[in-house]
Amino acid sequence: MKKWFYAMIILLLLGWGIHTFQQSEELDEVLPPEESELRLPELSHNTLTINRSEIHKGDLLLINTQYPVPNHAEIQDVVNLFEQNHLVDGFGISDNSVELPLDMLKRFTAMIESARAEGVNHFLINSGYRDLEKQAELYEQLGSKQANPPGYSEHNLGLSMDIGSSLGLMKDAPEGKWLENNAWKHGFILRYPEDKTNITGVMYEPWHFRYVGLPHSAIMQEHDFVLEEYLEYLREQGTVYAEVEGKEYKVSYYPIQAERSIKVPIEGSYTVSGNNTDGVIVTTWGGDPVSVGMEDR
Repeated sequence: MKKWFYAMIILLLLGWGIHTFQQSEELDEVLPPEESELRLPELSHNTLTINRSEIHKGDLLLINTQYPVPNHAEIQDVVNLFEQNHLVDGFGISDNSVELPLDMLKRFTAMIESARAEGVNHFLINSGYRDLEKQAELYEQLGSKQANPPGYSEHNLGLSMDIGSSLGLMKDAPEGKWLENNAWKHGFILRYPEDKTNITGVMYEPWHFRYVGLPHSAIMQEHDFVLEEYLEYLREQGTVYAEVEGKEYKVSYYPIQAERSIKVPIEGSYTVSGNNTDGVIVTTWGGDPVSVGMEDR
């Protein structure tokens, strides 16, 4: 009797195993082998790995007496405009020491072409990129009220220019007025305006323009922000949206304390810039802004 009982148990187990195996085969017919364990949604984003070194890279770095130019900063393709005078087109230079990175020269040239179309065409470049040695000489000559120490000037970063006019002082010249009203359209900002000296800690410099890029210059123009105010605004808001020349932008600030993964849309474009203090700003456009996000690692 026990033998029959054990035989029935074995037959039942075999039947269950066959049924389970058949179910598994049917499932594999529905899902491809690589999807049989986990059905994944269609991806709409790429993932970037961001570490703390990214805080100190990009066009939005805050440079002042508290936050110096990062030690590892590499300024690419710097040219002396006196030695490469074929690059001087539509503007003058004040002396033979003026240097600019090539990408800044292209941005400046494109901007003054717009000014020239409006009859404003007496621009000079008085200063562009300065290495630490040049900055030290200037600091020794002018003192702390008119110059920052070496390593603490935006000129050492290669993103700023002192722009002049052959017609007179920039605060009065048509070139200065045009830049004050239009430089933002080309990604530049008047870095040290007259009414923000208590924030920037720098005297009014109507000649000093800094590149931050769009849409940041447009947002700063709309809100009358200097860079310090803009970075704090992003820190408080987290995310802001802007439409500039038909493009819709999403600008998001992320604090970086450790390595993080940031999601950006596959379709469209993006930039990442550190603020040189505590985080990065991710700017996306041309894709699905909803798919931007971040995870800790």
